Amino acid sequence: MATPKATWTVHPHQPLEQLSENVWRLEGELPRMPLRRVMTIVRRADGTVVIHNGIAVEAEVLARIEALGPISAIIVPNGYHRIDAPAFAERYPDAKVFCPVGARSKVEKVVRVDGTYADFPSDPRVCFGELDGTAGAEGFGIVCEDDGATLIFNDAIFNMPHVPGLKGFVLKYITASTGGPRVSRVAALAMVKDKRAFARHLERLSTTERLRRIIVSHHETITEAPADVLRAIAATLA
Repeated sequence: MATPKATWTVHPHQPLEQLSENVWRLEGELPRMPLRRVMTIVRRADGTVVIHNGIAVEAEVLARIEALGPISAIIVPNGYHRIDAPAFAERYPDAKVFCPVGARSKVEKVVRVDGTYADFPSDPRVCFGELDGTAGAEGFGIVCEDDGATLIFNDAIFNMPHVPGLKGFVLKYITASTGGPRVSRVAALAMVKDKRAFARHLERLSTTERLRRIIVSHHETITEAPADVLRAIAATLA
């Protein structure tokens, strides 16, 4: 696992991708790992910008992000997704740093935390909350727009294709992380403390009005029947 650093260290990444009027996504590599990480960017109704799972990017891409609006919030989505959090907090000192309540002690080891998801400023477009059954260590976001809703997850749900080689074997058969939308074996063991409560929460989220997509923090966005996908994942936890 890469060490969190305050220096702005850029690793290879894909172009910034606009998913809707106020939601953008960027996929990048993790050093020495087959996992790809995803940064989600949301423009609030007040015109300011939220960075979820921040990834240090090249100057040209950063300029595009900054042109979207003032960065007001940096979301560190759990105690492991902290690699570039110190660099974002240093570059944008006026932005508030938020994380799930159960992850606060780990996140605070590397970066200041201004509040938990309960402290995230109210906004009619975007909100964040902790997932039931995870002891507050893992959360989600909801973005509501005129053309539909977007759910943002972190490690609670993976959507990673199979990869070749020994690492691919480990990811497929040992950690059960690859092969489509799922709760990985690592997440099930390390994060999900109450499977029934977690499953029920996924089922409730599946009823999100006009759900268009689910963004996960590793690999592919879920756009085909996202509500059905959530229900199917919940059923595997029964």
